[in-house]
Amino acid sequence: MGKVTIAFLGATETVTGSRFLVTSSKSKILIDAGMFQGLREDRRKNWDPFPVEPSTISAIVLTHAHLDHSGYLPLLVRNGFNKKIVTTNYTAKLAAVVLRDSARLQVEDARFAAEKGFSKHEVPLPLYDSQDAEKTLLFFDPVAFREKIQLTEDASVTFYPSGHILGSAFVVLEVDGKVFLFTSDMGRGNHPLLSAPDNPPTSGVDVVITESTYGDRVHETPIHSFAEIINAAIKRGGSILIPAFAVDRTEVILIALHDLIETSAIPNIPIYVDSPMALTALDYYRDAIRTNAPELLPGIAKKWKSADPFDPGNLSEMRTVDESKKLNDLTTSSIIISASGMGTGGRVVHHLANMLPDEKNTVILVGFQAAGSRGRSLEEGKKEVKIHGKWVSVRATIMKVENFSVHADGDEMVAWLKKTNRPQQAFVVHGEPDSQAVLAGRLHSELGWNAIAPKRMQVFDVL
Repeated sequence: MGKVTIAFLGATETVTGSRFLVTSSKSKILIDAGMFQGLREDRRKNWDPFPVEPSTISAIVLTHAHLDHSGYLPLLVRNGFNKKIVTTNYTAKLAAVVLRDSARLQVEDARFAAEKGFSKHEVPLPLYDSQDAEKTLLFFDPVAFREKIQLTEDASVTFYPSGHILGSAFVVLEVDGKVFLFTSDMGRGNHPLLSAPDNPPTSGVDVVITESTYGDRVHETPIHSFAEIINAAIKRGGSILIPAFAVDRTEVILIALHDLIETSAIPNIPIYVDSPMALTALDYYRDAIRTNAPELLPGIAKKWKSADPFDPGNLSEMRTVDESKKLNDLTTSSIIISASGMGTGGRVVHHLANMLPDEKNTVILVGFQAAGSRGRSLEEGKKEVKIHGKWVSVRATIMKVENFSVHADGDEMVAWLKKTNRPQQAFVVHGEPDSQAVLAGRLHSELGWNAIAPKRMQVFDVL
């Protein structure tokens, strides 16, 4: 065996930009190629030159479709990457939705910035465009769960269901005799459709790379239930806006609303999904149920064989811009679900501008809000937020409901990782600094692991 290294190119001291490069004398394997989001200083990193020539990467392993894991792929392809992007079946399908939407939004945002003079650049440019996204999709190579796939002469990978979103996986990567366990984003085992994460290997793991999004906390039962928040907004005569990630979070919210209406916990008010990306993803979730995809809960396909778990009978799918604009003129209490989940882009931004100034309305935050995002500003109680260059007053009620999180918390991560052997090295990534530090400390004190939180661009020899 020769020298093997791992380089941390993203998702260090932040929850976004997942990019990890494992290198041997014969291979360069990139695990995820995510986009940085949130703070401006983080977003600017998307424009930094990639530290290795993309054409020299032997293969890319994609753990799931979320933008902070997949969104950088088109730039690598534009700059010369031309090998396989290995992933699961539904990750390939959903990543196509995510990347096409990302390219479209970037082009639109660049055009809007040019028209309104928001940018400091004379001619604002997108990071990549639709042509780059479409070319990227040609390199996707979907594979099955739990089957070892040979990537190169000295590298192989196996995908295992992680219960985070449809198609998501933790991966076991073997390179020149060294075994890596990448948790990627780990589910909680409480998803209404997806099975709980598989157990990790019980032995043989040399290096663990674990997420820490909620590494410094434990998900608590909310003081106010989802139903109570909705009913309070209706009583005030207002509407409810739920910024939600288009892939998975929208589906989970719709199932919860279906159950609440079916049990008369909330009134049967109109529900609008206003995100073309979310609606396309929704169709893939329906397809997964229809075909009984392997990552689904046992029996779930049979349960919903003749019904739609996402539609309690009052769901409207807003696909066009004109349909979206009509939501500005609602006269009765309604629920709008729109992307993006952190309020950083997409149609939800226009709904925030329209609904935040009205004290009758409620905005429900249902996912992690990265530092620097509008969602984080709302979560922190800011009285105004900037939208399209203008300050918008926040008079609406802002509520956070964490029980929809599909990220394992600190206790859940430690309990899951405890099932594997003690590795030679453990790296804590995909979290803000406090989260990384707390989880690394727990792995050391409770499991006896040599766990550290790496810095961006650090490279480590594998022991």
